[in-house]
Amino acid sequence: MTEIVPGALSQELDDLLRQHAKRQCLAKKSLLFYRGSTPDALFCLLSGRVRLSVTGATGREALLGVVPPGHWFGEASLFSGEVRAHDAFAEVDSELLLVSASVLHTLIDHRPEYLLEFLRLMGLRYKSTLQRMDGSVLQPLSVRLASKLLAVASESIPATDCDLQISQENLAQMLGASRQSINKVLKDWEAQGVVQVSYRSLSLLAPDYLARLAQDESVAFPRI
Repeated sequence: MTEIVPGALSQELDDLLRQHAKRQCLAKKSLLFYRGSTPDALFCLLSGRVRLSVTGATGREALLGVVPPGHWFGEASLFSGEVRAHDAFAEVDSELLLVSASVLHTLIDHRPEYLLEFLRLMGLRYKSTLQRMDGSVLQPLSVRLASKLLAVASESIPATDCDLQISQENLAQMLGASRQSINKVLKDWEAQGVVQVSYRSLSLLAPDYLARLAQDESVAFPRI
């Protein structure tokens, strides 16, 4: 369900990285790395959820994304040489693959096509970040929320799963809105049969409606 997009590399590169990776188990709420730490590895989430966020001086947390299983992450700092720009910790018990920085650079030193894959990956993520920034300024909350729910659903396992394990608080942090505002939109949708809200989860009952709303904010509620 993470805003981490897209996270897939080619099958050839994915297989190569996995051959040289070590497994790491991360207990719920355990820190994987922190903002300002030296980047020393590339990661792939096998199971669970890893939360990426930054915390301000006031203690307020801004959620950047939640990594979905099967996605590689942590590459930007490895190539820029800069310290980590955010924290990463497990929302639930999680299992990861870890490829050390030295191994990664050895693997790609003589394979420029692999480096191009990582550059493309970082470019796509940068583009996604810009699109989210544009959306937060130009689009109504209902449109942004519809897009976010569809994105979370597309990253779930299976990709067509419409039962999403995500809290209203997480959605609020992702969209830069208050939890109360998110709850109001979801309750309106629930009354119309668009979603079903549960504790820290929700089901998409009318994903086609949400897809139309994400494209056209003037679309009417479906008759369900």
